[in-house]
Amino acid sequence: MNLKTRIQDDMKAAMRAKEADRLGTIRMLLAAVKQKEVDERVELDDAAVVAILDKMIKQRRDSISQFEAGGREDLAAKERLEITVLQPYLPARLSGDALDQEIRAVMTEVGASAPQDLGKVMGPLKARLAGRADMAVASARVKALLNPA
Repeated sequence: MNLKTRIQDDMKAAMRAKEADRLGTIRMLLAAVKQKEVDERVELDDAAVVAILDKMIKQRRDSISQFEAGGREDLAAKERLEITVLQPYLPARLSGDALDQEIRAVMTEVGASAPQDLGKVMGPLKARLAGRADMAVASARVKALLNPA
């Protein structure tokens, strides 16, 4: 079963269970997927759906920090709830060692060895790790590996 079908099945289950918060978040996700399909006139595969999930989770994390800075804990709690609904659809995250292995493999492929090679590494790495790693963490690890101090 592909990811989009699984999300649609979970939406139906949330409707039957009358889980309003979960249902709203899943509907929002499916609306984003549908919008992308309509805009690009394609049927999205799992990788594209994972990219949308990553973007939505990142947006929620940004919103949480903004809401907390503004003293709106109620809105931050709503965003946290949405993250807990969205995260199970992401593939398993790479551990620190596995992430370092992937980074080293890409560095070898592109011949990166100095800090100015960061861009050469991040492009292929982003495609390779889509949905399996937080790219902010991956970027920090690449910088650390390129700057052996």
